[in-house]
Amino acid sequence: MHTTEQPRAGSGRKRIGRFWEVFLLTAALVVAVMTFEPTPSGPPQPAAGHSADGTADTADQPAAPPLPASDPLRVSIPELRVDAPLTDLALEDDSRLAAPPETDAGLAGWWADGPTPGTRGTAIIAGHVDVPTGPAVFYDLGALDPGATVRVGREDGSTAHFTVDDVEVYDADDFPDDKVYADTGRPELRVITCGGGFDEQLGQYRGNVVVTAHLTDE
Repeated sequence: MHTTEQPRAGSGRKRIGRFWEVFLLTAALVVAVMTFEPTPSGPPQPAAGHSADGTADTADQPAAPPLPASDPLRVSIPELRVDAPLTDLALEDDSRLAAPPETDAGLAGWWADGPTPGTRGTAIIAGHVDVPTGPAVFYDLGALDPGATVRVGREDGSTAHFTVDDVEVYDADDFPDDKVYADTGRPELRVITCGGGFDEQLGQYRGNVVVTAHLTDE
């Protein structure tokens, strides 16, 4: 990712995220450290106020009824031409979420101890924005538009369809854990990667791009 934290994960020692395991009601975000330079232009970043209703609050938008639990296998974002396999991500000993391996730029991951995408709760998918060889699976995540579709193919053969409500970038030092990770009582999805500009002095991204979406019918 070169990533985020909470879910920040480590890549090499880069992280996608750190979770405080309170049934996904709270989480803490940390920025992944990078040991290489990003592409010169950098990944796209969300525009200010980039949300479906002009705010980042999606509480009043309708969601489809929850699906039965089933592990996710792939995530696709047609608007970005993303179609990626998913790997399980678990917490490491330091309570950080391990990142997908950097050896596969097209691989994303999901927090396997959290809700499966489509069930009640806030499911988490995370991936690298870039890796040492170049752009990775979520390089263009910041360019995603509200109203776009995120599809998650599941082990039971079903597909969970999510509609994007909000695309935001948050500074690592001011990350709204409760808003991003809280259980809203309905099926929601967060897709997370690193963003907020690259700090060349520190050798890491300054924050995270977060996509907020809710389950909808096909």
